[in-house]
Amino acid sequence: MQKLTLAKNRIGRKDAGPALLIVGHGSRDPRGAREFHELVALVREREPALAVEGGFIELSRPPISECVNRLVGSGARRIAAVPLMLLAAGHAKDDIPATLVREKMSHPGIDFGYGRALGIRPELLELMDERISAAVPEKAREETAVLVVGRGSSDPDANSDHAKVARLFYEGRPYPTVETAYVSMTPPNVSEGLERLKKLGARHIAVFSYFLFTGVLEERIRRGSAQFAAANPETTVSYAGYFGPHEKVVDLLMERYHEAVRGDIRMNCDVCVHRVTLPGFEEKVGAPATPHYHPDEPGHAHGHHHH
Repeated sequence: MQKLTLAKNRIGRKDAGPALLIVGHGSRDPRGAREFHELVALVREREPALAVEGGFIELSRPPISECVNRLVGSGARRIAAVPLMLLAAGHAKDDIPATLVREKMSHPGIDFGYGRALGIRPELLELMDERISAAVPEKAREETAVLVVGRGSSDPDANSDHAKVARLFYEGRPYPTVETAYVSMTPPNVSEGLERLKKLGARHIAVFSYFLFTGVLEERIRRGSAQFAAANPETTVSYAGYFGPHEKVVDLLMERYHEAVRGDIRMNCDVCVHRVTLPGFEEKVGAPATPHYHPDEPGHAHGHHHH
């Protein structure tokens, strides 16, 4: 009997495995930050024995340094950081690793692991299917084109991942056409994407924002879809929303945490702008990674860097 009690006591907070640090981008929209914190709450509910903190690289509180201080203060000696990003672009490849190196320097006794971005996953395709199915009645699906709108990046690898997501969503589903558009940094933008579908003969279009949370950009996609619909009364446009804090996202996040703990990280380096020369991005090869300085942290001087 005694042995059992010992074993049970050992499963205290600290032995549940390394602490989990969830790293978000941050949003000027307080609703976006609130949804991020709702997702962190879902993770805590599911993993009550795990020390979990969630923070941002910019725009929202708390900054990463504050989260690390809290975890270390509560006794964590190992921290596994997972970037809560849908696709691996500059933030997941550069800013967050650089930020973690900075944290390692301020906490030399702490062991940091790093997970990969959520990436192209069946959980997300299923959740996207749920969202679009809720917006398009079953009998209309075979005549509805889908426009999947991503954030858009200066990273060609991330933009091509977005195209892959759209193609995977198309496979095996009733929608005749699935196209991609981007809300910033790279064409086609939302109205160009909708225009293209109209030219392809689409009379019904469902727009899905490939975003975890609402925010300035998600709002822009919603507005752009409504404006297009108003200007093109012969085309119906249904807005299917975005992922939002959901159990399927928690499933995937935990999967990435366990990978980080096992040290099994596979990032795509085959077409990475930091490693291979891609046309128009030559200056990025081998460029040093720099941390984002959060406005609430010392050393913040990158006002010009906000998109």
